[in-house]
Amino acid sequence: MSKAPPHDAASRSSAVGPYAAFDHLATLVAVVAPTGQCVFANASFESVLGLSRRSVLRVSVFDWFVDSQPVRETMQAVSRNDYATSRLEALLRRPGAAHGEALPVHVIVNQMEGSLNVVVELVEIEQQTKQDREERALGQARVTKELIRNLAHEIKNPLGGIRGAAQLLEMELESRTLHEYTQVIINEADRLQALVDRLLAPHRKPHVVSDVNIHEVCERVRALILAEFPRGLEVERDYDISIPDFRGDREQLIQAVLNIAHNAAQALAERIQTADARIVLRTRIARQVTLGKHRYRLALDLHIEDNGPGVPESLRERIFYPLVSGRDGGSGLGLTLAQTFVQQHLGTIECESVPGLTVFKIVIPLP
Repeated sequence: MSKAPPHDAASRSSAVGPYAAFDHLATLVAVVAPTGQCVFANASFESVLGLSRRSVLRVSVFDWFVDSQPVRETMQAVSRNDYATSRLEALLRRPGAAHGEALPVHVIVNQMEGSLNVVVELVEIEQQTKQDREERALGQARVTKELIRNLAHEIKNPLGGIRGAAQLLEMELESRTLHEYTQVIINEADRLQALVDRLLAPHRKPHVVSDVNIHEVCERVRALILAEFPRGLEVERDYDISIPDFRGDREQLIQAVLNIAHNAAQALAERIQTADARIVLRTRIARQVTLGKHRYRLALDLHIEDNGPGVPESLRERIFYPLVSGRDGGSGLGLTLAQTFVQQHLGTIECESVPGLTVFKIVIPLP
């Protein structure tokens, strides 16, 4: 059986070469000796721990964990070949992080062929939960779109017949009073037709791809919101101007952001009356982002924030479902269309809301 390599600084430095591919992984990966000495730690470790790689390699792996004993026993058991692989959950210390709070992680320990060293992979539990949530949202959106498409077509065909029959009936009626009833039928049929057209719009409209500057999108939305709500509402800008242009459908993105911002403005009605309503359009670059099981080096992180009353708890899980609205008279289509347009750009949209702060987060991959 081969011996573990020496653990002086020179050997650690030379170990980077064979393990360099681990730097491209989003999860935290380390190569560890049975003693707990770290032979290699990838770039994600540096980022999450908030320490340089040199600092990470200086300490024992067991010092990273709040309760190191289960981790120590697991690593040593895998190193002895008691198991080929083993998993456990633990709390990871983050001494270089802003607040230094521990991070819940799923620890996966695997053997390395021809060596006593083990490969330790840490998956952030919150990240795994987020990916599961995104997959469920994508699946739900696909089912919803198919249902909408089929339902809209089933409604559309009879609507034309109802409207045509009402028009023919109106021509046969001599009483002007009875015309009021036929007009009700015609007007309601037109209203339903408009609703069906909105349901089908994302599937009919071609995806017009061009270079998109997200700040031009935000400025257009800001101008439209302020034109409709000229008093009592402040729309703040917080832009990262280094964000590059990307390929996308500018009009779809304007509509997506506008739908969210418009909902926010309507929810701020009471604060608008007291002139302390606020919407914030914030852009940032996110790095090493996983969207739909694909890893992207860079992504646009766009937040639309408001200081309104928040989304009712009963609606939070269903907020992107079609025809679900928290406002009297609302069609319940604005957020559904926003989600559709964002997903057509391979992105995701989420909402976090408490009274006084609602944040819609749009993440779209960048080139």
